[in-house]
Amino acid sequence: MPSVFLVEDDPETRARLVKAVEANPGFEVVGSAGTVADGKAWLGRHFADVLLFDLGLPDGSGLDLIRLAARAGRGGILVISVLGDERNVVSAIEAGASGYLLKDASIDSIGESINQLLDGGAPISPGVAKHLLKRFQGRPVRRAAADTESLTAREEEVLFHLAKGFSYAEAGAMLKVSINTIRSHVKSIYGKLAVNSLPEAIYEADPLRGEDRDPR
Repeated sequence: MPSVFLVEDDPETRARLVKAVEANPGFEVVGSAGTVADGKAWLGRHFADVLLFDLGLPDGSGLDLIRLAARAGRGGILVISVLGDERNVVSAIEAGASGYLLKDASIDSIGESINQLLDGGAPISPGVAKHLLKRFQGRPVRRAAADTESLTAREEEVLFHLAKGFSYAEAGAMLKVSINTIRSHVKSIYGKLAVNSLPEAIYEADPLRGEDRDPR
C-alpha cells in the first residue's frame, strides 16, 4: 500500500489533498504537516513512498524539505504549488523533486500523478513543462545517437506528447492506447536513454525539435 506524507500550510487545502489521495484505493496518508519545521521533524523519524510538498510555507521554503528528503532518500517527491514561475519550478527539480503540479489543476488527477511517480515517471503540469524546456534551450544535446535511434516510432510519439505537457491519460487518449500502455512506453524510453525522469528524457531526446507534428 503506497504511503503518502504531505506538507501544506492551508488547513482546507490540506484536507482536500488528503481526501483526494485517499479516494484512490490502496493509497494511505501516513502524516501531514503545515510548516517546514514540522515537516523536518516528521522526515527525521519516518518514511513515505510519496512526499507531497508545497513551496510557500509560513516558516520557510518547501525547497528545504525537498533537499532534506532527497538527501535522506525519504521517498519520491512531488511538488503541489500555486508557484508556477520558472525560478521555483527549476529550483524544485534541481533540489530533487521528481514532479511538479499546479494546485488549480492537480486535485482531480492526484491519484494518476502519484501512480506516475511510483512508476518512475515525472508528472508535470502543462503550464510547468514549458519552463523546463526553456531551461534546456541552447544546451548541447548529450544523448548517444544509438540510444536515440533505438526509440520506436510510437515511443517518440509518446515522448512528444508528454513533452508538450499532456498527462499520461491525455497522451493515451490522443494515441488511442491505455494509460498502462503509456506507462510501459515511458519505462522503455527511460531505459533506452538511461534517464530517471521525464525532464531528463526530454533533454536527451529533444522530441520537440521542429515541432512539425500535430500533438492532437
